[in-house]
Amino acid sequence: MDRLWFHEGMTRIRGDRSRGTRLLLVIATTMLLAGCATATTGLSTASPTASPSPTPTAACPQVEGVELPADCAPYDPENAMAQNDRYRDRVDLTEASRTAAERPATDIRTALEALRASGDLSVDAVEDAISDAGLSDIQIIGDDRAVAFGVAAPEGGCIFGEVSADVLTVEVGGIIMDGGCLPAVGH
Repeated sequence: MDRLWFHEGMTRIRGDRSRGTRLLLVIATTMLLAGCATATTGLSTASPTASPSPTPTAACPQVEGVELPADCAPYDPENAMAQNDRYRDRVDLTEASRTAAERPATDIRTALEALRASGDLSVDAVEDAISDAGLSDIQIIGDDRAVAFGVAAPEGGCIFGEVSADVLTVEVGGIIMDGGCLPAVGH
């Protein structure tokens, strides 16, 4: 019997410790959370008579001559649209890279002009013309009516343009901010 009692007593003591530990954990957590709640309020440096300024809850476009509500964070819609299109901007190209790209660009322009004049314009024909100029990593967007292309130039940058029955452009420039020589489809 003594052993059983000793065993039960140990269990009870261990149970009491476990409850005590849980109680301490609950108290510590409560104090921590209470401390967080008061820490975020902080001390106000405003005068007691000053009214608090509202926190903006919405972004509102700035319009000349229109006063915005106090809960608006103003923004310039024209600037926002310009920044939204920055992915199309090209990185500056060094003069050495530009010079190295001029020869293959001329070869591509000649081949695509012959393609356009023959009336055999197709995505595959444009890709073949660029490959024949000794370039790879070709990006193509289009169909048999019009093809936009971009290809990595020999010493950096891109050769890019468009070919259709009416138009032929071949340009040399840096990669676009989004990466690559052409904007991704859907942009």
